[in-house]
Amino acid sequence: MRITKEPEERKQEIFDAALKLFGEKGYEKTTIADIAKAIGVAQGLCYRYFPSKEVLFDSAIDQYTDILVAQFADLAENSDIPLKEFIEKMPTTVEDKNTKYYAVFHGPQNKKFHDQLSLKTCEKLVPIVEKLLLQARQKGEIQLADLPTAAAFCVYGQLGILLENGMDQKEKADRIRTFLIYALQL
Repeated sequence: MRITKEPEERKQEIFDAALKLFGEKGYEKTTIADIAKAIGVAQGLCYRYFPSKEVLFDSAIDQYTDILVAQFADLAENSDIPLKEFIEKMPTTVEDKNTKYYAVFHGPQNKKFHDQLSLKTCEKLVPIVEKLLLQARQKGEIQLADLPTAAAFCVYGQLGILLENGMDQKEKADRIRTFLIYALQL
């Protein structure tokens, strides 16, 4: 018996099955046929919502990035503390190991996708950080003239530390916070 679902519900079902399989088998070893089989639909139905596996994966990156960035954006929007205090309290990672996304982007066979996620997250964070820097400049906390460059440096510059395997999360956070306070002359 054929089960009809609302388009958004079906699309999410396909998406969730793909994420699960990407996490279990890896992206390279997962096919659209595998995804269709996992949810009991025809392969063509998957292509109706996602024209390729790449588009499906790009959707996963976008969805997860939006979740990660929203957490930081909420913190930034609802904060009127001085920039130095914000940096001292800000999370340097907001990922939850219990989400459907975590295994996909942190599996040993998926390092390339974690790197893509990191870059997409940075891209979406830069405007938020630029706004924080503008507010700090307006309050007289910083004197930077080139806020777009400073924001990009503050965000993308953290990647080298965040992707370092030889440090624990606390050491990474301490190094990032210390450097940002120094670089911004706070």
